[in-house]
Amino acid sequence: MGDLDQRRRAALRAWTTFVEEGDPATPLVRPEILDSWNRSGATVARDVVEAPLADESETRSFWQGSPLQIAVERVEEELRRTAEDGDLVVAVTDPDTRVLWTYGGRVMRRKAESVNFVLGGRWDDRSVGTNALDLANRLDRPAMVFSAEHYAPIVHNWVCWAAPVHDPVTGARLGVLDLSTTWDRTHPIGLATARVLARLVEQALPRSHQHADDAAAAGAGVLGDELAEPGLVLSLLGTAEARVDGQRLLLNRRQNEILALLALHPDGLSLDQLHAMLYGDHAVTFSTLKAEVSHLRHALAGQLASRPYRLLMPIATDVDHVLGLLRRGQVAAAVDAYGGDLLPGTESPALVEMGEYVAVAVREALLADPQPDAVLHYSELAPYDTAVLEACLVQLDRDGRAKHPAIPLLKARLAVADG
Repeated sequence: MGDLDQRRRAALRAWTTFVEEGDPATPLVRPEILDSWNRSGATVARDVVEAPLADESETRSFWQGSPLQIAVERVEEELRRTAEDGDLVVAVTDPDTRVLWTYGGRVMRRKAESVNFVLGGRWDDRSVGTNALDLANRLDRPAMVFSAEHYAPIVHNWVCWAAPVHDPVTGARLGVLDLSTTWDRTHPIGLATARVLARLVEQALPRSHQHADDAAAAGAGVLGDELAEPGLVLSLLGTAEARVDGQRLLLNRRQNEILALLALHPDGLSLDQLHAMLYGDHAVTFSTLKAEVSHLRHALAGQLASRPYRLLMPIATDVDHVLGLLRRGQVAAAVDAYGGDLLPGTESPALVEMGEYVAVAVREALLADPQPDAVLHYSELAPYDTAVLEACLVQLDRDGRAKHPAIPLLKARLAVADG
């Protein structure tokens, strides 16, 4: 809280300098904030008390039956739960930054209503001053505006994260999705959460059958690319690392295990199922599991549903990546992506079983197609697996490649493995 308060005070000093002296706040704020302040100052009074409202009937007419309405209704439960769990207000706008849909937690709902952060509210910076919705919409990229970075004092106590929403087929910008709360509730993955929810809406947009097939084909071979995309990315093989939009989450072993189980079961798990998969026959109470899930939900900024437990964001794991490569016969690439045992040391029966499945799948693929470089890479992870080394040497001899440069290395590895 101390760091946040210092940041808030610095933002307020910069804003005060700007409104009292003109433009000398340049070195104190981000260029996009200063640019927006200059635009805001030309049209917005500093004592503005609320955003202007667009015609209600026109707004409802635009919203009703629109692709955005269909998409939001499909994921509305997740959006509402995010708002309630984090006491946030969630909003979706049109391309002119007019609010089309909004839902707020108990406290933030009242704050939002007091400044017309409601249906029809106009939140472009020329109407109500600098804010994250306008920046994300105008710059076409995720944006955060903290405390007095907002031009209008009516929202100096807010922090807002927004991300543009695009038609995934045409690329057209449809509007933005925004998350807002009070400045003291700033969360390090707030911006990542806004991006994830924006993608959730994009994925729920209605598409023609042809477009859906095209999208599926484009995504069929993903995880080399998936690892770079927004959402939750889990590395489970040989290590444990979770990232949301590239930002690492600091989790304990049990939380990593829960996250792994939920990622590997995207349709969700009941409390009983999760308990059995995680603890097996160990005498661990359900309340202990619920406490771990609660900590994990907080780390994910609320993106973990209950009844059933389910992750509310795009997910990519190295487990799915390796298995996908094996299914497509890309053995060398699968071995290259295989980092070793799944969560080494885990006692989760379900994860131990999955780890064995992946390990056997990689090994059997190499026995069937013992490519020398892939075998050498694998032998670093499984140095005592002599059968794979022997299979590779036999295959090279059968192919008449007695002078292959990998042979001395394979024989050396075999000698070490034999003791």
